[in-house]
Amino acid sequence: MRPVTPRGFRDVLFAEAAEREAVASAMSDVFDSWGYGPVETPVVEEYATLEAAVGRSLEATAFRLFDIDGSLLALRPEMTVPIARLVVSRLSAEPGPHRFRYVAPVFREYASLRGQSRQFTQAGVELVGAPGPEGDAEIISVLADALAAAGLSAYAIVLGTVQLLRALIEAAGLSEGWGQAVLDAAHERNLVEIDRLSRHDKVPDAVGDALRAVPRIRGGADAIEAAGVYAAACGCAGVLRDIRETYRILEATGLTGAVTVDFGIMRSFDYYTGLVLEVYAPGLGLPLGGGGRYDRVLAEFGAPAPAAGFALGLERIMIALAEQGATPRVRPLDAVIGGEVPSEVFSAAAALRIAGWCVRIAVARSGRALLAEAERADAEEALEVEGKRVYRLDRAGERALPLQTPFPAPPTMTWAADREEGAR
Repeated sequence: MRPVTPRGFRDVLFAEAAEREAVASAMSDVFDSWGYGPVETPVVEEYATLEAAVGRSLEATAFRLFDIDGSLLALRPEMTVPIARLVVSRLSAEPGPHRFRYVAPVFREYASLRGQSRQFTQAGVELVGAPGPEGDAEIISVLADALAAAGLSAYAIVLGTVQLLRALIEAAGLSEGWGQAVLDAAHERNLVEIDRLSRHDKVPDAVGDALRAVPRIRGGADAIEAAGVYAAACGCAGVLRDIRETYRILEATGLTGAVTVDFGIMRSFDYYTGLVLEVYAPGLGLPLGGGGRYDRVLAEFGAPAPAAGFALGLERIMIALAEQGATPRVRPLDAVIGGEVPSEVFSAAAALRIAGWCVRIAVARSGRALLAEAERADAEEALEVEGKRVYRLDRAGERALPLQTPFPAPPTMTWAADREEGAR
């Protein structure tokens, strides 16, 4: 048989994998600098655990499977619920707040793929035990630092809150089914359907006006105040207190230049309770990631605690970097080293690595064959060993000057780096 990659999955080869690794590492360094520690969770969770926290939206995305005992499991569709489960099962006796970071694959199933990935990688953080605006502002600040560290020069963090829409639905006083229809339309950003539902003959005029206007309000502090007028008319002005204070903290730290308030955004999972956020980059119609506050998730597991976090899709980050001409340059191979005597090649390669070189060995290769091997590997140099001498090969595959000892710094740190800088 000829093996194939399952539909919706893909292999990532050397150059792309190295670039992804560099970006993930840069973001992880930022998470570290804010005091977030790394965690790993199983790739599968009990389906009932995910269902209790995620709600109805899990049904359409869960990648389900049965284990040998007949238990219904699901590949994790995101990392928030697994980390919430970890907190309840492993850290319930530890005082918070807890700060977690991760870079991990997640899985989602689709009824019709249409080129959609069933596996992708998320990089993100979860802050468990820190309530309100201070926790929200921390999450947004970490996010902004991570995006800059990844290499993005242009991006927008869009903030909203689910509290206002839920308050308007409650103020309308209609059936649960009507309220769920409004939420579903908001999740799909279907403003036409929200307008239609707002004109139900039993919806109070002030609530109807608010439902039609609020999802279209965007801006900065002015947007919060504009939404506040509608909220006050419906008797729920207090629901904007948290987002207003969060924005004030961001203003004080100089982050609002990259932040937009948009009361039309709603996240796809049902567990958000306050702040919601999404990240966009120019030229991409889909968000790079998102997150928000989910204060009721841990309560579903019997251990209520405030929590907030975000996740960024690594694949979309890489696309945005390419669009901005900012794909990370990963360190190339310094040299391929060959020669006729294996012990000499291994010994010289070990000494070069001690000196900081990245070296691939090619025993029994010399001259033009060794040069061709180095070119295929995109190495900066081809080196040939004879006895205790290591020779550089020229572009004709002939021996040039021997490397001086002790070995010099690798070319990617000296002449190769200088050459690339001069070409910019």
